[in-house]
Amino acid sequence: MSEEQSNIEAFPASGDPAAGLGGARKMPHNLPAEQNLLGALLLDNDVMEKIDDRLRAEHFYDPLHGRIFATVMRLIDRGQLANPVTLKSFFSSTDDGGDGAMEDYLGELADGVISIAQSPDYAVTIYEAHLRRELIRIGDDVIQDASHPDVDLPATTQIETAEAKLFQLAETGEADAGLRGFDSVTAAAINQAAIARKSDGGLSGYSTGLTDLNNLMGGMHRSDLIILAGRPAMGKSALATTMAFHTATTTRTGETAAPVAFFSLEMSAEQLGTRILSERAQIDSNAIRQGDLNAEEFDRLVEVSNQLSVSPFFIDDTPSLSVSQVASRARRMKRTSGLGLIVVDYLQLLAPQLGVKSENRVQEISNISRSLKAIAKELDVPVLALSQLSRAVEQREDKRPNLSDLRESGSIEQDADVVLFIYREEYYLSKKEPERDARETEDQFNAKNDAFIARLQAAENKAEVIIAKQRHGPVGSVNIHFEKRFTHFTDLKDDSQLPDHY
Repeated sequence: MSEEQSNIEAFPASGDPAAGLGGARKMPHNLPAEQNLLGALLLDNDVMEKIDDRLRAEHFYDPLHGRIFATVMRLIDRGQLANPVTLKSFFSSTDDGGDGAMEDYLGELADGVISIAQSPDYAVTIYEAHLRRELIRIGDDVIQDASHPDVDLPATTQIETAEAKLFQLAETGEADAGLRGFDSVTAAAINQAAIARKSDGGLSGYSTGLTDLNNLMGGMHRSDLIILAGRPAMGKSALATTMAFHTATTTRTGETAAPVAFFSLEMSAEQLGTRILSERAQIDSNAIRQGDLNAEEFDRLVEVSNQLSVSPFFIDDTPSLSVSQVASRARRMKRTSGLGLIVVDYLQLLAPQLGVKSENRVQEISNISRSLKAIAKELDVPVLALSQLSRAVEQREDKRPNLSDLRESGSIEQDADVVLFIYREEYYLSKKEPERDARETEDQFNAKNDAFIARLQAAENKAEVIIAKQRHGPVGSVNIHFEKRFTHFTDLKDDSQLPDHY
């Protein structure tokens, strides 16, 4: 912005509609900038193509200037000429003080232009004055709400509402990129391919920590809503923790660590911390909880704890969070410490958006899943949300889940970019040991029992991750190793490659 432009009086002393009566507070504005921009548009309609396309009629301080700008935009959009003569017919004589006054004012706008070249600077000045006015209005709302509290609206909710308004104001115009030329789209695609090419694992998103899963997904991509679903005891939380903590602490070549926000609505932060320590220190989680550790194990636990304490892994175990609160806290974290991944454990425990009343549970879950997808797009990070499955799985012979098992809402499937299912055959096999039929001989029963034991041994410490939906990649399944003692998932290796302690 030029020195001449920056010196334009921000608060005109005379004729200031903000001054009000009795020395009332003036709102930020810049009438000369508004007049010069409008005059430049009337002289040269091509100026519209050069100014910030975020500028709208409501951003002008003077309502008449906003009306003039809106009329100019409409005429230009129709391919018509916008100048003082063509605009005159759209304004009555009462708009600015009587017969001929509006025509004179439009002429003065065009005649009083200082510099057409500075029009983009004028537009920026007008837009920034609008932002400052909105900041003051938000501040006034905060004062009003705090001074006259609603019995059903706690102070913490007022804080989150104010944060949401501020973030929305800060992001105005940023998320809406508008129409993009195909050159920029292809450039972005090439850049993503280059990132994946340089990565040892061929990743264009954040690593899950599991090689075969990375190969199918290409990592966890920005703005994606990833649903990880399974029946109880399948290991949903353990797998989510493995993926999330790897994102925050990876040291693999070609992979980038990123801050993680883990919203744990089911487990406490201490329980989650114990699980992570157990996994990393290779110490049974029950032994940690009960303090049943020898000196070497305790020293190892302390050493691992010190190493992990500096990782950008943040846990929020507030019960009964609403999806609005998740969004507010994630926005705050992105502003303060950065944000790479959001994890929600689990979706059905979230409350819907503040102020939204749903007629039934299906509508509530639909609102929550849509909101999580909106958060992923707004903050440009992947959101990994855990979900329960319906009991219909238990009624089938084949317990492997499918998309129709997603609990309470088909909108989860619709909103998700990726749907993962976790399935452990070992869990179900261990609950149905064969019983001897009265018609079976002992040899027949022994053969059946041997086959069961062989199948159980084959399924031991193994899990299957099923990719049932993926917008930008193939579906399929991968087998991974699950160490029950440490609630830890790792890549599955051949028996010949496993170390002795496995």
